Amino acid sequence: MNIVVCVKQVPEIALVSVDANAGTLSLPQSPGMINPFDAYAIEEALRLKEKLGGTVWVVSLGGKEADYALREGLALGADEAVHLMDDKFADLDTTGAALVLAAGIKKIGSADLVIFGKQAVDYDSSSLGAAVGGVLDWPAVMYVRKIESIADGKIVVERMTDDGFDKVTAPTPALISVVKEINEPRLPSLKGKMNAKKKTVAVYSAADLGVDMSAPAMTAASKTLKAANPPARPKGEMITGATPQEIAEKLFNKLRESQVI
Repeated sequence: MNIVVCVKQVPEIALVSVDANAGTLSLPQSPGMINPFDAYAIEEALRLKEKLGGTVWVVSLGGKEADYALREGLALGADEAVHLMDDKFADLDTTGAALVLAAGIKKIGSADLVIFGKQAVDYDSSSLGAAVGGVLDWPAVMYVRKIESIADGKIVVERMTDDGFDKVTAPTPALISVVKEINEPRLPSLKGKMNAKKKTVAVYSAADLGVDMSAPAMTAASKTLKAANPPARPKGEMITGATPQEIAEKLFNKLRESQVI
């Protein structure tokens, strides 16, 4: 079983602020952290490897800071790491990023399963995994909470929905995104951290991947025009009364005046 896990290096969200005057984001100077949801993807890949054997790759698209996320994956137990890094990859939108990641997965070759975390905590779009599945022309199942089985050229999973879950069967190779309900991620061991420092991370540029950066999908880079804090919430109102009945009556009248009921 050969599994590719796509991981992302994201800023520490608690340290991100908005410069209201300039209308721009102020990012922390720290290298950031691995996207929290990707930890569940790595853990599920490692559990599958322990059960079925095979190889786990971690792949990241990003600048030099993404090396941290890749070595975190290696420290946890991934076998190989691939860094898709090129100045030409800056400011790609979802479609462009999907094309580059798909090219990286094809470069690795022979993958049976690709796993994403359900979303990245910086942009929260939850769309990149499905887009990569579309580029690869593989079945893509999002929001997986449980992998029931992988055998005989098919994968059976439980996919979360608003009303519960669906059981989905898809042929492999396939792509899934996972939610945090799927497992409890392990922590890296000291031995794993030491080994991760020694590992060689393969670095692929646009030329290495054979990606045409002049294609329309690659030149339609997304741009942030202005950033602003969300408006402050209106101050709440405390309804008081001498008795619970009086409070309930005041609340009822207030809701009716506001046409809520």
